[in-house]
Amino acid sequence: MPGYTTRPLTEDTWPDFATLVDAHNGVFGGCWCLSFHAKGAPGRSYEQRRAAKRELVAAGQAHAALVYLGEQCVGWCQFGSPGELPEIKNKKNYNATLAGAPPPWRLTCFFVDRHHRKQGVAAAALTGALQQIAQLGGGVVEAYPENTSGNMVSPTFLHAGTLAMFEKAGFRPDRQIGKNKWVVRKTVRARSKQPSVS
Repeated sequence: MPGYTTRPLTEDTWPDFATLVDAHNGVFGGCWCLSFHAKGAPGRSYEQRRAAKRELVAAGQAHAALVYLGEQCVGWCQFGSPGELPEIKNKKNYNATLAGAPPPWRLTCFFVDRHHRKQGVAAAALTGALQQIAQLGGGVVEAYPENTSGNMVSPTFLHAGTLAMFEKAGFRPDRQIGKNKWVVRKTVRARSKQPSVS
């Protein structure tokens, strides 16, 4: 397996993130990884979405674990609080089945460079995100993967990762909110900051 490392999305790593996004035409139809933020992306030009994402990063309101192969960013996992990332897929079903308040952290999406798919980048990004959450105080982490076991699932729906990947990382299924979509949870203990290596 390649020797991946992970780094936080910050103003310093923004150029690496932006290079990967630009190389894939803004990812997911020009989303610029904004769709789960309160501001969203609809109706904005490519450059407006790029600028909006950069503003969020500069303000410390956009979190992601960037995966590197050497000095090249090859993917990421976006995470944040429900306040930072209020939009999720199957939100109506999610809210209808939610008991109490949502947990403090959620993982909303993954992206992997087209030349590095099926090489463990998403799993490295997940590990990196959990490490960053631990450094930010830890707590219950929630995600919304697809169960691909025995199912033909379009890659379009896999932006949230697979249930199998999350279960391997120690998440437990909590409830089903879509045809193949699950809510999974894991408690992450707080720890001091250390270099993040997957």
